[in-house]
Amino acid sequence: MQITLKCGYSNMDFDKVTSILSESFWSPGIKSDEVKKAAANSALLVGAFKEDGEQIAYGRVISDKTRFAYLTDFCVEEKYRRTGIGQKMVAYVLGHDELADVYQWLLITKDAHGVYKKQGFSVISRPLDYMEIREPRPKDR
Repeated sequence: MQITLKCGYSNMDFDKVTSILSESFWSPGIKSDEVKKAAANSALLVGAFKEDGEQIAYGRVISDKTRFAYLTDFCVEEKYRRTGIGQKMVAYVLGHDELADVYQWLLITKDAHGVYKKQGFSVISRPLDYMEIREPRPKDR
């Protein structure tokens, strides 16, 4: 299958993105307004599109575009998984000109370690240095 990668807010089909993300384990039931707000405040968005223009995958990068970037919401529609689309999207953002100065890349994954390992990611080397506040997503969104 031939796919095209596109970046930028105006290229995304947010109805489709919301549908894809709402079925993921990390954002079940997510609503369009939350997806759009997160996208608008991200450094880079990437989508994968079929030849007919249908969006089948999405990902975004949170970054200062200098030192740090965090990959999040990378998700391929279920029927198109295991076809290399995720690999292409990750390689695309890692090589994107707007992120050329970034030297610290992070992400969290529960079940896609193999996808990211092929792109050079490894288990975090200093896990005890990282801290978090993790609260449930507000129910009213």
